[in-house]
Amino acid sequence: MVKKFIIGIDLGGTNLKCALLDTNLKIRAKNSFSTRSFNNKPKLIVGIVGIINSFIFNHGLARSSILGVGLGLPGPIDTFGGIVHFFPNIKGWNNVGFKKILEKKLKLPIVIDNDANLMTLAEHRCGAAAGYKNALCLTLGTGVGGGLIINGVLFRGADNAAGEIGHLPLNENGPPCGCGSRACLESYIGNNTIIKEASKLFGRQISLEEVSRLAGHNNAKAIKFWSKVGQRLGLALSGAVNLLNLDVVVIGGGVAGAGNILFKSVKQAIWQRAMSVQAKRVKIFKAKLGVDAGLIGAGYLVKERLLK
Repeated sequence: MVKKFIIGIDLGGTNLKCALLDTNLKIRAKNSFSTRSFNNKPKLIVGIVGIINSFIFNHGLARSSILGVGLGLPGPIDTFGGIVHFFPNIKGWNNVGFKKILEKKLKLPIVIDNDANLMTLAEHRCGAAAGYKNALCLTLGTGVGGGLIINGVLFRGADNAAGEIGHLPLNENGPPCGCGSRACLESYIGNNTIIKEASKLFGRQISLEEVSRLAGHNNAKAIKFWSKVGQRLGLALSGAVNLLNLDVVVIGGGVAGAGNILFKSVKQAIWQRAMSVQAKRVKIFKAKLGVDAGLIGAGYLVKERLLK
C-alpha cells in the first residue's frame, strides 16, 4: 500500500509556507518563501503551482502518494465551491475558481479555505482551544484574520465568509482598509500600520521583533507601544465577547510574539469594556501551535474532506 502524504500551504501577506504532512498530521518537512513577487493573480498562481511541483520533486514523491493539497488563503473563501471571493491585500482576485485552476494545473485533489479558519481548526483540535465549545481564534500579521468555533463546530456563515474580525469597524471614520472599507481593526493593528507607528515612536526604522525585545527589557516606549496595540485589539474583542459569550479567545500570528505586555493589555481592555458576565467567562490564550497552525489546519481539512 502506498504511503500517503498531505501538502499544506499557508499563504500570508509576507510569506508562503509549504509543508509535507503524514496522515497523522505530523509535519515531515517544510519551507517558506517570500510573497513579495506574488503581487497579482497570474504571478500568484504560477508561484503556488511552481512551489508545489518543486516540493513534490525535491522530496522524491510520486503524485499517487499525495492524498491532497490544502491551502489556507488570506481572504473570504467559498471552501465548498473552491472560490476565492477576493483578497484584501492582493490585487486582481474577484470570485476566482481557484480550486479548479489548481486541480487542472497540478492534477491533484485541492481543498481551499480561509487561512484563519485553518488556524482555528488546528488550535481547536490540538492546540490552545482544545476542549472548549465556543472559541474565537485570531491571526495577527500583515492582515488580521479570525475564525469561530460555535458549539464545537467551525462556523462559516451563509456564504462561508464568517469570522472576519479584522474587518470589524472601530470608528465612523478612519484609515482606509484593503477590504475597501475604512477604520477596520486591521487598519489599526495590521503589521504595516504598527511598524510605521513604532518607527515614528523610536525615530528610526525598527522591527516589531526588536520592539518586543525592548519591551522584555522594560523599555518604557516599547511597553507603551504594545499596551496601545493591546487596547485596540481588546476593544474589538470586547464586542465579540459580548456578542458571542465565548469560552476562549486564542491569539496567534507574529504580533502575538509581543508576549505578556500585549496580552495583559488585551485582558484589561476586555475587563473594562465587555459586559461582566461575558468578561468573567472568557479566557485569553496565546496560540499553541505557532507558525505551524495554518499548515496543520490545512492537513485536517484535506484529511476530513477527502477521506469522508
